[in-house]
Amino acid sequence: MAGALWSLLGVLAGAFIAIQAPVNAQLARGLGVPVAAAAISFLSGAIVLGVITLLTTRTQGLVIDWKAPAPWLFVVGGVLGAFYVTSTVLLTPRIGAAALMAFLVAGQLLAGMLVDKAGILGVAVREISMGRIVGAVLLLAGAMMIRIY
Repeated sequence: MAGALWSLLGVLAGAFIAIQAPVNAQLARGLGVPVAAAAISFLSGAIVLGVITLLTTRTQGLVIDWKAPAPWLFVVGGVLGAFYVTSTVLLTPRIGAAALMAFLVAGQLLAGMLVDKAGILGVAVREISMGRIVGAVLLLAGAMMIRIY
């Protein structure tokens, strides 16, 4: 049961990403500066997450260990996220939400396969099997069909 709930949460998160792209693209059109829309998206998200972190740490008596992670980890996730959000702001009006989501998922799958293969950042190593390769090719083909048709 818990596995189904986590899977459903993953689907919901994916749906939110699909909705976020046109919302941020509309914000960019209104502001006239796409990067400003991405910045506002990050700022509002940071505020919400800051409040949730404060409430969680206070109510559960947790203390954040700011010294434990490597310093570069404090920056890289944000930089990658900023590139992602800015790209969606720029690409949504140009190729449409469905094609963008298809290419994003294809890119996530390909990068995920490489992360798994190399065991990057402690991820369990998983080989790139023929089934995974076929799945990736089919996903890329599907993304191209969504873009073309």
